[in-house]
Amino acid sequence: MHYNNHLLIYDLPAIHGGALAFSTTRSGGCSSGRYASLNCTAYTGDDPRCVARNQQLLLQMLPQPPQELVIPFQTHGITCLDIDDAYLTATIEEKQMLLQGVDALTTCHRGVCLCISTADCIPVLIYDTEHHAAAAIHAGWRGTQQHIVGHTLQQMQQRYGTQGSRCMACIGPGISLNAFETGDEVVEAFAAAGFPIAQLTYRHPTTQKYHLDLPAANMLELHSFGIPDAHIELSRICTYSQHERFFSARRLGIRSGRILSGIMVR
Repeated sequence: MHYNNHLLIYDLPAIHGGALAFSTTRSGGCSSGRYASLNCTAYTGDDPRCVARNQQLLLQMLPQPPQELVIPFQTHGITCLDIDDAYLTATIEEKQMLLQGVDALTTCHRGVCLCISTADCIPVLIYDTEHHAAAAIHAGWRGTQQHIVGHTLQQMQQRYGTQGSRCMACIGPGISLNAFETGDEVVEAFAAAGFPIAQLTYRHPTTQKYHLDLPAANMLELHSFGIPDAHIELSRICTYSQHERFFSARRLGIRSGRILSGIMVR
């Protein structure tokens, strides 16, 4: 992984050769206030003209410009949309309808950039090196608890024949174990979903509040599908503690900018 002021570019060898994978930082755009400055997400309250300009700036920043940025309207669910011929030939209005309530995207089309918006939630990007297919996944605590990464990989297996041993994955900037304080009910929900709570949580000695490791929970989902550690790039960037460089909803509020993480089959 390497980055400049504007972009994180993921460096796994097979990702670098067969796909472009990245996450944006906060700098390099034209938005202001809580959206300052490179906010590319349209549905969190930013000026639409700034969002459109930021998306154009992003296209110019990327080492290989995609034909299209596909940015869903996320709802913390587990709906996965395949960006296929039907989507790519749809009208703009039809595309907007298809993208409502979608938290994961897959495609086998080259030159199409699948994007996920996050600001403390965990972006997960996957590349199937054998079938040249990709996925972009929004894994907040609700999606993670509902196994959105495993669900999306199963969809890829059904659609393309994806196998874990042939996948590369990137876990982008998101809230860390130390920063993610949460309630007992969240920990109980993860336990009920089969996650190893002792491995993923600790109780703070002063506040007595639980802390939950979302990046590690999603790493376990990748492992469960057979993706080995050597094929996973973990950014280790905490958005909460590095909120001046990356958007953090816990710091800035829900009506604020979003990191855009994307993956495109070259």
